[in-house]
Amino acid sequence: MQGRRQCDGCGQLFWPRPQVPDQRYCGRAVCQRERRRRWQQAKRRNDSDYRENDTRGQRAWREAHRDYWQGYRQSHPQYTERNRVQQRRRNARRGVGVIANEDVSTRDSAIASGTYRLTLADECVIANGDAWIVEIAVLSKT
Repeated sequence: MQGRRQCDGCGQLFWPRPQVPDQRYCGRAVCQRERRRRWQQAKRRNDSDYRENDTRGQRAWREAHRDYWQGYRQSHPQYTERNRVQQRRRNARRGVGVIANEDVSTRDSAIASGTYRLTLADECVIANGDAWIVEIAVLSKT
């Protein structure tokens, strides 16, 4: 029989199961969740097929549950306020002046024909989603 080992999750000593000779985590539920979390993290990092399938699954869930986060924030005001405070701290630490969530243009914005040049955003700007800083040069007929 093998000796006791130290759990990679909680650090406690445990007896590994004889059926699992390389067991590194004890049987506690929290340690098994940590084991699965680390496995999934490594799988996403190293397996492009797994990563793409995982991304598709998350996207499909978000599409099927569009109102989830809005409802969650409404029913958990303490969470919402805590998140706002933490985001302000992160922004202050980074020295961020402008924050853009998704596309900041409005539907009423008419995009005229012209030359469009995409430029890299400064590091002082936080952009979530597909936000771009775009410089537009409009050509006129003269």
